[in-house]
Amino acid sequence: MKHKIYIVIPVHNRKEYTKNCLLSLRAQTYKEFKTIIVDDGSTDGTAEMLEQEFPEVHVIKGDGNLWWTAATNLGVKYAIENNAEYILTLNNDTIATEKFLEKMIFWAMQTPNALFGAFAIDVETKKPIYGGERINWKLANSKFLLDILPKEQWHGLHEVTHFPGRGLFIPSDVFKKIGFFDEKHFPHYAADYDFTHRAIRAGFKVYCNYDSKLYIYPDVSGDAENRKKKNIKNYYNHLFGIKGGGNIFRFTKYAVKNCPQKYFLQFLIIGCIRRIIGYIIKRT
Repeated sequence: MKHKIYIVIPVHNRKEYTKNCLLSLRAQTYKEFKTIIVDDGSTDGTAEMLEQEFPEVHVIKGDGNLWWTAATNLGVKYAIENNAEYILTLNNDTIATEKFLEKMIFWAMQTPNALFGAFAIDVETKKPIYGGERINWKLANSKFLLDILPKEQWHGLHEVTHFPGRGLFIPSDVFKKIGFFDEKHFPHYAADYDFTHRAIRAGFKVYCNYDSKLYIYPDVSGDAENRKKKNIKNYYNHLFGIKGGGNIFRFTKYAVKNCPQKYFLQFLIIGCIRRIIGYIIKRT
């Protein structure tokens, strides 16, 4: 059975990452999908590369001010307008294994009305680095499944409390029920976590699909750049910048929207302290 899948990839420069990502999609065993690139004002030749080397990709152009969330929403809206059954949000600094989509579809057929995140592997070391997590609101921390699951269980589905958007397989009905990613409060980071929390509250399940493997570059995110050279400017960006992993204002909005009220104060206080001191003591 064919399923109408749209893959939405927001990009801003980094054309070599985009090229490698698209080549990995071309190599998929499951072929019934369309790819949407939301090119948010790239200036490095991305547009020309897409036109010349990937004519099958539909390109939506932005002006450079969309960031991840608004760019992704543009692609999602296009997909829904074209009757997508499933939408995969994907970052351009990822490489999908050949059976990535095949395994997503397999589990989507077994477990309807659920969202599935990808099992992440470091592209350099080839070691698994992310298999989902379960948040503890009371303690303001998460248990990472790779730390608690024995290796013989690293397959199939494992339920989680939230998931990042790099390789998130979403039935279009989820968007129709809860709306799009929250670009007002979370223009670049945390919109994916917020979205999956909202999906769970609306009755959908969220899983990490350990059979759908995705290679990632863990050291190329905006916050990773802030941590490479620690100084006052980067510390400020970490706590207040749009790409800052410890952005205090964004974390507060995330807590307000998603944390159970009875744990809110302690979650907020502990979380803020960790973000303030984490930059200083965490090794890069």
